[in-house]
Amino acid sequence: LLKFFRAPFFEIWRDIVGDRLEHYLSQSIKQDELGVSIKNTILSLSNASKKIAKSLAKNGLPENQLGTQVGDINSDGDTQKALDLIADEKIVTALKNKNVVAYFSEEQESALLLHPEGNLIVCADPLDGSSNIDNNTSVGTIFSILPRKTEVFEAEQLLRDALQSGINQLASGFFVYGPQTSLILTTGKGAAAFLLDKEEFFKMEWEPNLPTKASQFAINMSNMRFWSQRTRSYIQSCLDGTEGTFAKNYNMRWCGSLVADAWRIFREGGIFLYPEDKRDNYNEGRLRLVYEANPLSFLVEQAGGRATDGTTDILNIQPGSLHQRVPLIFGSEEEVIKYESLNK
Repeated sequence: LLKFFRAPFFEIWRDIVGDRLEHYLSQSIKQDELGVSIKNTILSLSNASKKIAKSLAKNGLPENQLGTQVGDINSDGDTQKALDLIADEKIVTALKNKNVVAYFSEEQESALLLHPEGNLIVCADPLDGSSNIDNNTSVGTIFSILPRKTEVFEAEQLLRDALQSGINQLASGFFVYGPQTSLILTTGKGAAAFLLDKEEFFKMEWEPNLPTKASQFAINMSNMRFWSQRTRSYIQSCLDGTEGTFAKNYNMRWCGSLVADAWRIFREGGIFLYPEDKRDNYNEGRLRLVYEANPLSFLVEQAGGRATDGTTDILNIQPGSLHQRVPLIFGSEEEVIKYESLNK
């Protein structure tokens, strides 16, 4: 009764309906040993995200020039920012419990062994879009949770577990750090969206559910001269509007931050394209299968969309290496099918 008089009505209501992330996970995941591990691991990642968001909010202050390059090159060949490493460290700290046997990060060369009795593998891009940090553009954390297969507590053996096809994922999601700190998540039973309010993630009324049809595309147009004929043909058909083969007008959106572009696709529908092209190191695509394409594709399919490399469903690709790159086209099903139907 005392709580009723002291707390705002909305907070009381949230307590009653139980729309906190923890409550959602308890209801959506079977609470056996594996399910509890998945739940605890997602909550650990959410705790890390809160700390990452706070670090990002301080970037640019005299004592917090965190968007600057630290001079190192990560295992994927990209120059690391201070916040890349900070985000990675906060995730590692949060995952140090009995649930996770090994952590694989875009910022690290190989597995980080955590707990010998853990039954989960976590793969993550700790800070996607970090080149946008100083521009105050939304960035994020992408994660994938896989089942442990081997009983051996060795990095080389556990690497094989990290290289499972995306269809085997137990959960995936991404946090976005922008005007709001948000999360889109799947545990294999549809997708859900959450917002951080103070220290708790609460489920949004809106649920990610991609429309079959859409009229919005996201691609970096500056690379047009390097594209394949298929990509050129698809985008030209979009640009032709109602007079073209697609017979409708399209809008173009491009943030240059995968998580920001993905959130918009989940929210409004459309298609995201990061295809292969003729540039050096882009002929096999640019985005990482394990860290980016797989977790996003799992979410997309759970939200009723489609994700492909142009030929094969992303989730059916068998990873050959930890930092393997792939083309990634995802979004509203009809638009992705249109792209796939065009000749290369």
